[in-house]
Amino acid sequence: MVSGLRAPGFQPDTGRESGEAAVKDEPETEPAAQNSDETFYCEAEASVAGEKEKPGGESSETDLEIEDTEKLFTTGQRELYLEACKLVGVVPVSYFIRNMEESYMNLNHHGLGPSGTKAIAIALVSNTSIVTLELADNCIMEEGTLSLVQMLQENYYLQDLNISNNDLGLKGASTISEFLQRNTSSLLNLQLSGNNFKDEAAELFCQAFSANYRIKTLDLSHNEFSDKGGEHLGQMLALNIGLQSLDLSWNHFHTRGAVALCNGLRANVTLQKLDLSMNGFGNEGATALGEVLRLNNSLVYIDISSNDISNEGVIKISKGLEFNESLKVLKLFLNPVSMDGATLLILSIKRNPKSKMEEIDISNVLVSEQFVKILDGVCAIHPQLDVTYKAVQGFSAKKELLLWTNPMKLIQSYADQHQITVIDFFKSLNPNGRMMMSVGDFRKAMIQQDKVPMNPYQVRELIKKLAEKTGMVNFSCWCLGGALRIMKPGGIKNCGLCYGSIKTAKFSPDDFNVSLA
Repeated sequence: MVSGLRAPGFQPDTGRESGEAAVKDEPETEPAAQNSDETFYCEAEASVAGEKEKPGGESSETDLEIEDTEKLFTTGQRELYLEACKLVGVVPVSYFIRNMEESYMNLNHHGLGPSGTKAIAIALVSNTSIVTLELADNCIMEEGTLSLVQMLQENYYLQDLNISNNDLGLKGASTISEFLQRNTSSLLNLQLSGNNFKDEAAELFCQAFSANYRIKTLDLSHNEFSDKGGEHLGQMLALNIGLQSLDLSWNHFHTRGAVALCNGLRANVTLQKLDLSMNGFGNEGATALGEVLRLNNSLVYIDISSNDISNEGVIKISKGLEFNESLKVLKLFLNPVSMDGATLLILSIKRNPKSKMEEIDISNVLVSEQFVKILDGVCAIHPQLDVTYKAVQGFSAKKELLLWTNPMKLIQSYADQHQITVIDFFKSLNPNGRMMMSVGDFRKAMIQQDKVPMNPYQVRELIKKLAEKTGMVNFSCWCLGGALRIMKPGGIKNCGLCYGSIKTAKFSPDDFNVSLA
């Protein structure tokens, strides 16, 4: 593959003119024929009168090689992109031009097509700012995929790429697979959801990720993988040593595919997060997963919601949980599990003194007050545990109201009575006095502290207000004594502690911004 980029001229000594800032209304000059589908280039329009004399047989176009960084950067990112758009025959995307120096670029749903994607890729070869690129739903097709792959071989700054919902199919999967096997990119996170990948594509990805160790997060959800694809992906999991997060939700795995995936998981030692929701594992798949949980000590998060798993399957999963020492989150939502099955789950946590389980989601299950008492006993041993269920049978509205008393009002009342600030209360929960804690540690600390007694429902509500997507609870934003203390810069956000809208600004952890109070 040619590693050069042919781009517009911008040559003062030749008398050529640079690309214009906007596409003209008049018809554009038809681009010259391309030499190869595997070469990025744009051919500059040449003024015959302005060209220098060239030796016989030499082309009038000028190659701007990627290695020639001096020329590339003097060309200018904006001008390079505009000229590329002009010569591939597309209208420039103004949002891309305005944000070329930002780290995050969202071009989802822009209707780029293959040519528009190629123009973007040409500009990104030399871009050192953009770290995350969103290109979902742009109909980029095989040609656009090839352009992106060529760009990624030269750009060592881009880490996150989303090309979901582009109907890439088998040809796109082949291009991506070939690229990934080289392990030459800085790419860490790849989203390929909704691209009409079938079992043949799964075989290609098996080849790619059996060799690739750089990609950490992979999204293959909303595709057409069936049991045969599950066998290929199971083999991939057994061999891969890089993936930490894998999303296979909304595919068509049933018993055979589920068992094959679980066989791969038994040998995998790096995967931490796995989403298998909205498939058809059934009880046999749950049995295989239970065996994985017994042996695997790297998985931290598993979502097997809506997989037609009944109490029979939950029994097998529960047996695995009795030995598991790593899993923190288990989602079983929308499975035909009864209260008996739910009871088995929480009792398996009780029997495992080394369990790290923090969250079990059975939010479609109606439980009894007896279940709640059993759960309270389990939480006494594992105070970090939170179990989400639908409701408690026969629970009165008065009792429910007491459970949902505003937890922040309780904390504020305690702070006022003891003449301390809310920040003092929260810092007392963290032994190192820092402003952040993991959700599990925070839940455990809140349940165990006796200054402001709270039930699990109130703690859950508090976590909703303070927790971030990273799984951490952040105390760095609050209103204290009429002064605003803020860690993150940005626009308007909601303060989880005072429930008010506040304007964020940069600050030192020990400073107050009185001007924003």
